[in-house]
Amino acid sequence: MLTSSEKRIPGPDHPIEVVEHSGLIGVVTQDGGKVVAETTSAVTLTEVGCPAVHYLPLADVDQALLERTDSRTYCPYKGEASYYSLVTPEKKIADAVWFYEEPFEAVEAIAGRVAFYPEHVEIPFEAVSD
Repeated sequence: MLTSSEKRIPGPDHPIEVVEHSGLIGVVTQDGGKVVAETTSAVTLTEVGCPAVHYLPLADVDQALLERTDSRTYCPYKGEASYYSLVTPEKKIADAVWFYEEPFEAVEAIAGRVAFYPEHVEIPFEAVSD
């Protein structure tokens, strides 16, 4: 559910940075180890007060495992987020994946990319970004 429509620009009081991630990132399910995504084209978003988040191109995700939900949230720095459930033979994990269809200009590099909640998946291989 959206709570606001205020728009803020990242700056010295709330820095946000999006950088290309060099190397391979893989995402697997915690139950069964099914490969959900694998890419060498991720970007990493860092935001003050939050852990770094890898955003992977949707094209590099097994979309047969994704089911779009009606959930929406709002971030004044990034815009409106939408969600996918992660559906595996073992279970369905509601809203395990999020994305911004039209992110604000300051973070436009995350458009067309998805991120995974770390409590639902594992990232077993990851090269360090330069």
